[in-house]
Amino acid sequence: MTQLEYARQGTITEAMKTVAAEEGFPADEIREKVAEGLVVIPKNKNRDFAVKGIGKGLKTKVNANLGTSLSHFDLVEEMAKLDAAIRAGADAVMDLSTGGDLDLILTQILDHSSVMVGTVPVYKSVSKVISEKKMPTDLTADDIFDEIEYQAKAGVDFITVHCGITFQSLRMLKDSGRVMGIVSRGGSLMAEWISKNQTENPLFEKYDRLLEIANAYDVTLSLGDGLRPGSICDAEDRAQLSELVLLGDLARRARAAGVQVMIEGPGHVPLSRIAGDIKTQKGLCDGAPYYVLGPLPTDIAPGYDHIVGAIGGAIAAASGADFLCYVTPAEHLCLPKTQDVIDGVIASRIAGHIGDLEKGVKGTWERNRNMSAARNRLDWKTMFELAIDPDLPQKRRQSSEDKDRDVCTMCGDLCALKTYERMVQGAK
Repeated sequence: MTQLEYARQGTITEAMKTVAAEEGFPADEIREKVAEGLVVIPKNKNRDFAVKGIGKGLKTKVNANLGTSLSHFDLVEEMAKLDAAIRAGADAVMDLSTGGDLDLILTQILDHSSVMVGTVPVYKSVSKVISEKKMPTDLTADDIFDEIEYQAKAGVDFITVHCGITFQSLRMLKDSGRVMGIVSRGGSLMAEWISKNQTENPLFEKYDRLLEIANAYDVTLSLGDGLRPGSICDAEDRAQLSELVLLGDLARRARAAGVQVMIEGPGHVPLSRIAGDIKTQKGLCDGAPYYVLGPLPTDIAPGYDHIVGAIGGAIAAASGADFLCYVTPAEHLCLPKTQDVIDGVIASRIAGHIGDLEKGVKGTWERNRNMSAARNRLDWKTMFELAIDPDLPQKRRQSSEDKDRDVCTMCGDLCALKTYERMVQGAK
């Protein structure tokens, strides 16, 4: 049985107990949210790790994308990125590898990851046919489903599947007048396959087959936004919204089949429209957890897109997004380095925490109050313990000329806190 099926029959699983303890909720409240499809607990039956929940009322979670490319593949490097992402506080990682020994890379990540692992199975399917000197459009439906089942057996916890790319959604795209057509890699591959073969998307047409595999291993489906906007000028057009409507229908079918499901979202969205995008998704998809990339509210900051993503991510999380896919400084430019991974995770964690403050998630305001109290006491040890990233502030503090004094180098003996304390003492 899946977590969803257990929840519906009234059983509180160990995974639900773990999430409840992590989030500070009664276990039965977590069970109820899982049963309603408002929370998912991505955990393959074949893996054991410290699970986390994603969804309504829970802390916003952060995913880090890893993986090789056809141009650059180094397993040692990817494992270093995996370790760095987890140390930086990522709640999940996705292996998006397309180059090198893909089976080995996935196996190594699954074996070494202490957090949930996701994939986009069609990437590996396409990479295989390319290695055989064929075209991506030479894929068969069986190739796609065989790879999904292979990864499910291997222990993958959640998979992105672009079921919403169909003949109908491509007709909507054709008439949309977009600046940028399709920017989703998986979405573009499925669109090309449909167009070349003049056959409906097997992930849509044979959706029940997908649900059977997901149910057998309790793999959470992440319904991919193949038509997400890649420019703020294209946000919330007919193509994006028509796909979202379809994803809502597919989410209902997944839940009816006992399969946990979340919805993926944009992408590039103007700041003023982010909250509306979240509200629309929640309405069309019956409150299913929303997994967003960024989002990015401007297109003109290459090299700094982790900052852009953090700005958009904070608005999204505050508006109800549940899961943030990090954006690194390498976005739109190159394969991220290890430091890029760290910077991306930290930026998204900051965004998620800001959103959690606005949502009133348990413990968030207390943590900020405790930090302020520690600053007021000049209690450096507690400040570092409460920081989202303890390492960087400690390093900066240790490099200060005043590291052994109870002041910072910026203010020194002109410390405002000390001045205020003298004022208070003098007034007594």
